[in-house]
Amino acid sequence: MIIPDDILELKALVKTLLERISVLEAENAELKSRLGLNSHNSSKPPSSDGLHKRPAFAKEKGGSQGGQKGHHGMTLEMVEIPDKTIICKSEKCSCGHDLSQEPTSIVSHRQEFDLPIPRLEVIEYQLAQIVCPKCGLIHQGEYPKWINAPVQYGNKVKALAVLLNNDYKLPFKKIQSLFGDLYGYSINESTIASANQICYKNLAQTETAIQDNIIASATAHSDESGIRCQGKLHWLHVASTSLYTYLFVHKNRGKQAIESDKSLLMRFNGWLVHDCWSSYFNLSHLKHAICGAHLLRELQALVENSSKWAGDFQSFLIKTYKTPIQDRINKQSEIELEFDEIINQAQIEEPIPEKTGKKGKVKRTKGRNLLERLQKHKTAVLAFAFNEQVPFTNNQAERDIRPVKVKQKISGCFRIFTGAQHYARIASFISTTRKNQHNVFKELCNTFNGYNFLTINLPK
Repeated sequence: MIIPDDILELKALVKTLLERISVLEAENAELKSRLGLNSHNSSKPPSSDGLHKRPAFAKEKGGSQGGQKGHHGMTLEMVEIPDKTIICKSEKCSCGHDLSQEPTSIVSHRQEFDLPIPRLEVIEYQLAQIVCPKCGLIHQGEYPKWINAPVQYGNKVKALAVLLNNDYKLPFKKIQSLFGDLYGYSINESTIASANQICYKNLAQTETAIQDNIIASATAHSDESGIRCQGKLHWLHVASTSLYTYLFVHKNRGKQAIESDKSLLMRFNGWLVHDCWSSYFNLSHLKHAICGAHLLRELQALVENSSKWAGDFQSFLIKTYKTPIQDRINKQSEIELEFDEIINQAQIEEPIPEKTGKKGKVKRTKGRNLLERLQKHKTAVLAFAFNEQVPFTNNQAERDIRPVKVKQKISGCFRIFTGAQHYARIASFISTTRKNQHNVFKELCNTFNGYNFLTINLPK
């Protein structure tokens, strides 16, 4: 049978149109998925959710309101010896008698906690000399080594400036205004910068102590976040535990930074919890654990696009997470079998795309990419399930690195690389101090005096 030319042309046109429709449908699905991205189905921060923001793990209903058992409140309590006492009494009786000189008795008391009028304390150091009455030799004293100018700010002022700039994210001009409003002295920007530099230098030994403590830990968390420095993109890296935080700045995000002399990960041999960034897997000498929260967000994006296997795997992760650790260990083979069954189902739902003849790699769907990652890093995905020291999420690292985003929103970028380095070391110390429940201002003052709680017992 001979097919007319017009029918052949029509079939070719239909085939071309069907291929075009398939491409457009894929593009449409991709654009729709981008419009629906939020902090629950992608890596976007919760702050981008606006009024629709909600917690990643909602609290279960039915619990009691208010402070929970074990919560240490901060309710004001009366002090035994107040700084000032005011007697509240009647001056005159209704009959007209003057009561101001009559004896009184206290029947109750209340206390008000308020701020004193702020002022800078001025301490004058006077250099004295003494003449020996026996031989006539003149002896002259010496100023303390930190008093090196006729007029200068003390260490407490410097510590406060460092705290305001690095932990409370205030730019130099705001700190100037604050000092002017409170104390009547507008501290110079150069004084604040100099205080940061001195603090950075004095914390060198402290930074080494923080690194050593993280390296000695069974589990550490790692993450990285982009920052603007010298008008270019740089990366702030973090390695942390529940008690210690170490931050450093590098121009690279991946292997060059992670394996640099600034990073401590080359010396760490425990469990490293991270978000599956491929560069971390180059560290073959340590054990890897993938953040479950990141996986749940990626799976949620697939669930919203009607992926059955993603919903099953999401339920599997949450169920495993809520199972007591000892039960997980006892049922390890069952958990791994269920993992494999869902992966096998995913292989059917997410077939490998066929190559069309063009050069380059075949473009895979997000579902296919996630599937292959889960399959390849099965041990790291399930690390939390069978190891008590491995947490389900990498929230520790994310909490420790998040403050730099707030700082840049308030203060802008780091104009010079040195400023970013100063911030990283000082912020590491402040975070570590808070984790160990020490007073940050007091420890910063101690740092300017040459020691702090991390270095006071170290060998000189």
